[in-house]
Amino acid sequence: MYRKIINILKNKSIAIVGFGKEGRSTYKFIRKYLRNEKIFILDKNENLIIDSNTLINDTNVKIVLGKDYLKNINDYDIIIKSPGISFKKININNFKNKITSQTNLFLEFCECKIIGVTGTKGKSTTASIIYNIIKTQGYDVYLCGNIGIPIFDYIDKFKKNSIVIVEMSAYHTEFIKKSPHISIILNLFEEHLDYFESKESYFESKLNIFKYQNKNDYAIYSLNNETLSSLVKKNNYNGKLMKIVIAKDLKGVVNDSVVCDMKNIYLKTNDNLFKLYDVSDSRYLLGKHNLENIMFAFAVSNILNLDNLLTAKAINDFKPLEHRMEYVGKFNNIIFYNDSIATIPEATINCIETLTNVNTLIFGGLDRKINYSNFVDYLNKSAIKNFICMPETGYKIGKMLINKNVLYADSMKKAVLLAYKVTSKNKICLLSPAASSYNSYKNFEEKGKNYKEMIIELK
Repeated sequence: MYRKIINILKNKSIAIVGFGKEGRSTYKFIRKYLRNEKIFILDKNENLIIDSNTLINDTNVKIVLGKDYLKNINDYDIIIKSPGISFKKININNFKNKITSQTNLFLEFCECKIIGVTGTKGKSTTASIIYNIIKTQGYDVYLCGNIGIPIFDYIDKFKKNSIVIVEMSAYHTEFIKKSPHISIILNLFEEHLDYFESKESYFESKLNIFKYQNKNDYAIYSLNNETLSSLVKKNNYNGKLMKIVIAKDLKGVVNDSVVCDMKNIYLKTNDNLFKLYDVSDSRYLLGKHNLENIMFAFAVSNILNLDNLLTAKAINDFKPLEHRMEYVGKFNNIIFYNDSIATIPEATINCIETLTNVNTLIFGGLDRKINYSNFVDYLNKSAIKNFICMPETGYKIGKMLINKNVLYADSMKKAVLLAYKVTSKNKICLLSPAASSYNSYKNFEEKGKNYKEMIIELK
């Protein structure tokens, strides 16, 4: 299947825009099968370290770095864009049809069964749950994409009977021209407004995952997310719509739904309810948000006609991923949790409400122009006593907190040191930024690891 992609790239001048993990993966894939094609590597970082001897000795590659790296973007035959590279400051109308990506090339030319997972929060957890369910039932299954494994790292291993789960951020869905066979949108909240021109354009990018489906495909989404459900209702998608619904009253629930009354999870079809899962089952995934992630997994399991008992067992055995409501340990009689993945207020609120015993919250990060008014109101009404505010958003929000112990820290070391001083015994100190980590860290993983390191160092 990958050879179809190779044929598209033959005898073309190829621009790889952005030379991070995915850009490097793209280069390696192309060079593995096409030795002589002209490749141009474009990256804004003029200090980019090219640490590959193969690349340095490649006479058919040209590297363009610095602020004008997109100046001659229209000169290339194919533009393979890496996630996070923004074209919003240039007019792309003259070359829009040339823009593609690993994700788009894979969707267009690979014939295996593809499950795409997107949404503002919960993508990695849901994609990983689905992967574990399918793997435990003996299928040839792969997990890649935004979870940290570029698609092209695996692509020559895929067979027609393979199932490939692709986690997709809004960067991955922005320019796709084909949708997966099973497409999932978990939720929609404001995010990445520093990249997209508006929340509407961000939402539109996410909805592309449904846009190109046909009548044999499946589109799974949450009715409980008002923004998402209203946008799906406005569009006339061709895929078979499957809804995820949490509702106390099951009488009014529509057909083709996976529904939960907080006691059991059911499949609603042809006006009948079929029990799938007992919510009281012992499992590692806690919280209402994770319950909804589990419901999406059951929807996929049903579409693929998997064994329901084995699906339930795989869910109960699944442990939360690192940096996602992660229990760090109990030190000096303080319970520490790491939720550095929480880059929006809604995710932080979910974590607080799940843990319930939070006494100190460490939060703050890059200001992406998200509206924090509801978050401030929530924090002021919460039982949390101590707030340790970090740049940039933490400093702004801290000024709006009333009758709380508000402290400020310009480093993680200072934040954790303060947490040790103010957190009550047998209570929780939670890192949950409610903002991106890019103002001080490479990513949320680096921030979470630094938090855990400081806990051990200062205990």
